[in-house]
Amino acid sequence: MTALQQILNQKIVAVVRLDDYSQAVDVARALVAGGITVMEFTLTGAGALEAIRATRQAMGGAVCVGVGTVLKSEDAESAIDAGAQFAVTPALRRGVIDSCVRRNTTVLCGGLTPTELLEAYEAGAELGKVFPARLGGPKFIKDILAPMPFLKLVPTGGVSPENAREYLSAGAVAVGIGGNLVSNKLVSEGAFDQITATAQACVLAVHANG
Repeated sequence: MTALQQILNQKIVAVVRLDDYSQAVDVARALVAGGITVMEFTLTGAGALEAIRATRQAMGGAVCVGVGTVLKSEDAESAIDAGAQFAVTPALRRGVIDSCVRRNTTVLCGGLTPTELLEAYEAGAELGKVFPARLGGPKFIKDILAPMPFLKLVPTGGVSPENAREYLSAGAVAVGIGGNLVSNKLVSEGAFDQITATAQACVLAVHANG
């Protein structure tokens, strides 16, 4: 199954943004225990590429691991070489899209306006990451899809177990959940059970009534 198919099936991308990724495999295990198998490790933390490599080696097909906060094409290339199965940008980055298309790797390209999201789609991004989603909320997703129903949108930023279902009901194909799911504080405290519990809550919310 491709990364795109896994994202569409799972409907949740766990955005793991840590200062240090030395416990990445433990985080991945906690997420999987809660039912979330798709996760991205952002390049804003130390050891992100090694985390991708280590998590895939440790967990194999049980996870779909991507790289987040990709701003440059060379960073996308390095992450794909390390085993990243998809790449995520916070903004419209044509070079990153080009690299991912060339490497046959799914890309979630960030955008906020209809223009940015359409340009990302036309450049080859299969998924549009609406970021930060909290600015417009679920109604914004519905408004964008009215004239452009072919877009596959993944709102990220402010998504939680409490509102995830609203975004999907508005037409989003998946949601990205970050700080409300995994945080530096939880990891530093070793609160992996809490991460698992929150993951379970996210899965229940997203898959309620379909």
